[in-house]
Amino acid sequence: MSASNGKSPPSSKPTEPGFSTLSIHAGEDRQKIAHSLTDPIVCSATYTFSSTQAVIDFIQEKQPREEYGRYGNPGERVVERKLAALDAGEDAVLFASGMAAFVGLLMAKLSAGDEVIFFDECYHRSREFCTKHMSRFGVTTKQVKTGDYEAMAAAITPKTKMLISESPTNPHLSVVDMERFGALGKKHGVETLIDATLATPYNCRPLSYGIDYVLHSATKYLGGHNDLLAGVITGSKEQLEAVRKLRGIMGAINSPHNIYLLERGLKTFELRMARHNANGQAVAEFLANHPRVSKVYFPGLETHPYYSVAKQQMRGFGGLITFLVKDADWKATAKVVDGAKIARIAPSLGGVESLIEQPMVMSYFEYKPEDRARFGIHDNMIRLACGLEDTADLIEDLRQALEG
Repeated sequence: MSASNGKSPPSSKPTEPGFSTLSIHAGEDRQKIAHSLTDPIVCSATYTFSSTQAVIDFIQEKQPREEYGRYGNPGERVVERKLAALDAGEDAVLFASGMAAFVGLLMAKLSAGDEVIFFDECYHRSREFCTKHMSRFGVTTKQVKTGDYEAMAAAITPKTKMLISESPTNPHLSVVDMERFGALGKKHGVETLIDATLATPYNCRPLSYGIDYVLHSATKYLGGHNDLLAGVITGSKEQLEAVRKLRGIMGAINSPHNIYLLERGLKTFELRMARHNANGQAVAEFLANHPRVSKVYFPGLETHPYYSVAKQQMRGFGGLITFLVKDADWKATAKVVDGAKIARIAPSLGGVESLIEQPMVMSYFEYKPEDRARFGIHDNMIRLACGLEDTADLIEDLRQALEG
């Protein structure tokens, strides 16, 4: 503090805008077409050039404009810049869904003879794509116990090209030590991918820990209203160049209206996440003390095995909670799910409405019991995605469902 005028001296270092400021303004031009405040929806499958020379200039100078709808859309560029800023990354590539983003990254980066290593707690469709489909093209998938870094290190060979994990994982909400995971990849010259859908950029930024790629299903918290599908990969511009080129071939793109919905959802991202975090924490604490609940998976509880690392890395813990109904078979557990009056029975998460489901029924019903047991999917397991309803109402709804 200056003694002469009582004012702080001007800072010589620029400060990063706050999270809400980034969510609202990052990636956007200050003055837009027709002087509009919001970015317009550009509904065009193709884009015109004024002359043949203009086409040549576009190609030779790599001008930042559109050519054909499969390669990009003006609104898409805005959303990609915004998402990159939120993740503190150089670039982002937007896809039609989270799975499309996952598939696009792996198809761009892996070749016959390569290997990938997963931590074994993961979205079952991600596992299925690698084990059933990438295997057809000569790519080998290895799985090791989540959190066992020694086992992952031991599984790495000269053929290993990528280490993959979610954090938190779905549905067990285990949390990866990002620094350790990233360092493992750097030590062995292997790229790393974290699916941070459940964390979101608001609660954790994996790129800052040395992770190469971050995946988000933007369908969830980023879109936030259960009304769109989208996915994104963030990272360095150089590393994502091949991913962007392959997306142009695959055509796994978003419609102009879908892009608009995602940009609009991002405007309130920080505000929504604060409420998701608060609801998740309060509901998890309620469940942890309820006599009909035998176990709660939520990284914000001190009883969670990854609480300490989650506390170090995460600003908050999101709105997703998994719990076990005490001494219940799958039918008794289904009665609890059916008893919820606020939460709707549905897959997905991250929207304003609370959703509830039984993983054994919703995602693993056709699996053999031994396979469900191997993946830690119990018959008495419930997954609750807390929305933005009043906290007291969510707790009362769960109480009556458990005790009804």
